[in-house]
Amino acid sequence: MSSTMRETSRLAEASINGIVRRMVNLPRNILGGFSRVMNGGRRNQTLPSSYQYQILQQDISNVPEEWSFLTSFQYQYGSVHPFFYACRFAEAMKIAEDEHKFLFLYLHSPDHPFTPSFCEETLCSELVVQFLDANFICWGAVANRGDGLQMATTLGATSFPFCAVIAPAPAESITVLQQLEGPLSPAELVEILQRTIEEQGSAFGSSKLKREEKIRADRRIREEQDRAYHAALKEDKERERLKNLPLVLPKKANDERLKQNSPSKQQNGMKEPTFTRETPNKDPASKGKDSQPSSQIQIRFPNGEKRERSFSSMDKVKSIYSYINSLGLPGTENYRLIASFPRRVYGMDEMNMTLKDAGLHPRASLFLEYQ
Repeated sequence: MSSTMRETSRLAEASINGIVRRMVNLPRNILGGFSRVMNGGRRNQTLPSSYQYQILQQDISNVPEEWSFLTSFQYQYGSVHPFFYACRFAEAMKIAEDEHKFLFLYLHSPDHPFTPSFCEETLCSELVVQFLDANFICWGAVANRGDGLQMATTLGATSFPFCAVIAPAPAESITVLQQLEGPLSPAELVEILQRTIEEQGSAFGSSKLKREEKIRADRRIREEQDRAYHAALKEDKERERLKNLPLVLPKKANDERLKQNSPSKQQNGMKEPTFTRETPNKDPASKGKDSQPSSQIQIRFPNGEKRERSFSSMDKVKSIYSYINSLGLPGTENYRLIASFPRRVYGMDEMNMTLKDAGLHPRASLFLEYQ
């Protein structure tokens, strides 16, 4: 009991300036999730229709833990909300570490009286959605189940709504940069999160530099790959065109062949036919298509998976939908593509827009949201 009081006193002192920073050791169940992420990678999982029916009946006892929060949240509050990754806590932390971002954690208590107003007015507000999607990796869980219960106990959650800003830490721990309990307005939440980024970001400056250098290196590699691809494509087209040309011999070789095969014509003074080498002509349509700059589109899926593909800047938005449909991934029958900051939905009205006109050139990040 005395250790608990000392911890509460220390947190109160740390919260004087609005910032809470402490190291927290993770429970064994969560650490087991980290082990699975490192050894087995992320799992692709689509919620079966039978689980959807259970959600509608308010029975989530048999619904997979990764989907229980997101599915019930969308059913009650709609599809406009921060991009919560439908995965275990360990997987979300790995994504945050890979992208060098802080993790925004939300523990959902459905029966708490402040929960509906906080979700509807704050968490689903346009200001908060855009800010979180642009700056954080977001993860949520039901506070009395699975990883949500483990994290509520580990972080000492005493009141709801409960939010926290978390950063990866060495060994078997995490760093809690900010802990928020109780209702907040959208402006208050964004102000606190912005201050946390500004005051705590310096501690992770080296990681940011490494991230920027990695981005530049990846961009150089993609540009080199694009140049090599277009050069190889041009060579293949030229080789195919030359292969289909009729064989035309040089004039001297034709003269010798005619002398050998037609002596009578030469003796009668008949004029020899002349042959000229054909000059290859560049296909204007092919040249115009090859010269179009490429657009790098990154697509994030709710289970944490990311795909990146290069399109022509003159391709239509529907080309991205065609690419996603061609992957044959389960659970992508009814979805839409959304840019996070500023938030913009690319639906039916934008299908025939070029990527350049749609603001997706030269590079854009989209996430897939189920409807």
